[in-house]
Amino acid sequence: MSQRTGLVFGKFMPVHKGHLALIDFARKQCDHLIVSMTVTPDDVIPAAIRLGWLTELLATYPTIEVVTASDDFHDPTLPLWEATKLWAAFIKRRFPAVSVFFASEEYAIPLAHHSGLHYVSFDPLRQQVPVSATLIRQQPAQYWEFIPDVVRPFFVKKVCLYGPESVGKTTLAQQLATEYKTAFVPEMARSFITSNTFTIDEIIQIGQAQTEAVQAAERIANRLLFCDTDLITTQIYSSIYFDQIPPELTALERSVQYDTYILLDIDVPWVSDNLRDQGHRREEMLNRFRLELDKRHLTYHFISGSYSERMIESQKVVGALLRQPILHDKIR
Repeated sequence: MSQRTGLVFGKFMPVHKGHLALIDFARKQCDHLIVSMTVTPDDVIPAAIRLGWLTELLATYPTIEVVTASDDFHDPTLPLWEATKLWAAFIKRRFPAVSVFFASEEYAIPLAHHSGLHYVSFDPLRQQVPVSATLIRQQPAQYWEFIPDVVRPFFVKKVCLYGPESVGKTTLAQQLATEYKTAFVPEMARSFITSNTFTIDEIIQIGQAQTEAVQAAERIANRLLFCDTDLITTQIYSSIYFDQIPPELTALERSVQYDTYILLDIDVPWVSDNLRDQGHRREEMLNRFRLELDKRHLTYHFISGSYSERMIESQKVVGALLRQPILHDKIR
């Protein structure tokens, strides 16, 4: 008896639990299942990231083969009937062993006609898993339950609480994390040093630890991640204490991108501790922090007022952030 080779194809932008249900449905009916991910240069989620997700999610199934295919066969100006003729030709050329394909979309019927392949429909009304990749890209927070764990870090919105010493960053990060039932990343410097006598190597270690802490917290965050500080801050203090910024810190800054910054004003009382020593330069330091954001053309919100007012204003910022769709130039 000949082997039955099936095909599931799509952009998987991103792969979600509906896709996984379709793939599992198809896998159980085939000896060999090809999962083909189509890619174009304009995809809003890079192909390498999507391929990594699919590969990890399907690694435990030996009968599934994950491949990529350049989407140079689709002509969006054509009506569906004519467009699927081109798709059929591509499938026959690229996957000659395929005898059946599985899909949930309306293109499946004309594609089956043009290709001569058997077509098996799966949940066309999306009743089993009521979601689409488009909906997730538009409102990832709203459809969070349908996003696989391996995919979620890409959609976590990262908020950096930012500003000079003693403006309430740590307290606000903790309050916001509690309010939104998610994680927060503390200032890692306090785990490494107990005074402002330290070396350039130690400040590099602090930068590395801060970056690793953010990347680890992304994997467990619930839609949002609040970070007490960032690598720009580490660079500012490196410049102050050592009159230089190691290139390692600049490289580490590029490895984490925040969706927005909340720059906190200095209009709250100064609270001294064994690490804070810039109280006499608060205005100057605030201007320095703001300048670094402006130089990088980063999005930020300047928040002043009492601690309770800061919380209220920060929640407004977060609410707007959660409603934002994925950006077309978002690459991580």
